[in-house]
Amino acid sequence: MFTGYIGTYTKGTSEGVYSFTLDTEKGELARAEVAAPLINPTYVTISDNERFAYAVSPGGLTAYEVNKVTGELTLINSISNKESSPCHVSIDPTNQYAAAAYYHDGTVVLYKVDPDTGRLLEQLSVAQQVGNGPNKDRQEAPHMHFSGFTPDGKFLVGVDLGTDEIVTYEYKEGNLNDVQRRATPPGSGPRHVAFHPQGLHAYAMTELSNEVLVLRYNEVNGSFDIIKSITAIPDDFKDNSQGSAIHISSDGRFVYAGNRGHDSIVVYKVDQVTNELELVEYANTGGNWPRDFVLDPSEKFLIATNQESGNVVLFKRDAETGKLTETDSVIQVPDPVCVKFLK
Repeated sequence: MFTGYIGTYTKGTSEGVYSFTLDTEKGELARAEVAAPLINPTYVTISDNERFAYAVSPGGLTAYEVNKVTGELTLINSISNKESSPCHVSIDPTNQYAAAAYYHDGTVVLYKVDPDTGRLLEQLSVAQQVGNGPNKDRQEAPHMHFSGFTPDGKFLVGVDLGTDEIVTYEYKEGNLNDVQRRATPPGSGPRHVAFHPQGLHAYAMTELSNEVLVLRYNEVNGSFDIIKSITAIPDDFKDNSQGSAIHISSDGRFVYAGNRGHDSIVVYKVDQVTNELELVEYANTGGNWPRDFVLDPSEKFLIATNQESGNVVLFKRDAETGKLTETDSVIQVPDPVCVKFLK
């Protein structure tokens, strides 16, 4: 039995962060309930030691203590320094820093965290993006959509949908220093990055061009090179579709990416020599506008959150082929966005 958390938009009937359980023996999702009342906690993350959870919230972040037995979240504190709210949060491997990506003002913000109590202490540094992209509707200004720490914790990576850039920062002594930049194809609108377990390759999902970028990562200087760009939807699909989340199995054999509009999760097999991707299948998500998804800790299942239809759908996963099979287990959660598990 595993406990998971779902971040949501509270523009409708949602009340904040929801918790749920996955029974891997029965293959069932259950007990969707409010774990933490909060305004628009669209993205949540959990510390590596699983003692603390962090959610985006108005103007900043909110920290919680996690009860691993009951799944209960107990409020620690909130920190708010800005008018806009972030859309992504991550915690470094030592649980000393939190990084937040602010879509609306194009910034990445670094916060100091007390590793013993999980408390958010102060805002340390702000990295402001400048520029724009060719898409006049979506790229009129910088729009940071992701801020994640590299597997070795040496760098922080920011992904800017508005300027078509992946930016690498050092964060020594609490200061964000821009050390590398990788331009992505104009108008692609990169959104999220997932690292291969070996740490020398990564995969970026683009929102506007709905593609997956295969990246070579230099762990010494933090630079990225684009090896290949692959469409994440069928060539004959001509309706609106936007890339959402991207994740990789812990054995590095399969990459999964979400398509909103095509309403699918595309499955790729990873070439273990070149790290390039081979299409396995498109799996319908059983709902409308799949905003995110996650592999459960056993990786026997995948859980997809369909934002517009307000349902969370369970899939069985074949570890040998990577393929997904939809089950009849569904829970209702209003405007679900991201989903995370305790191990």
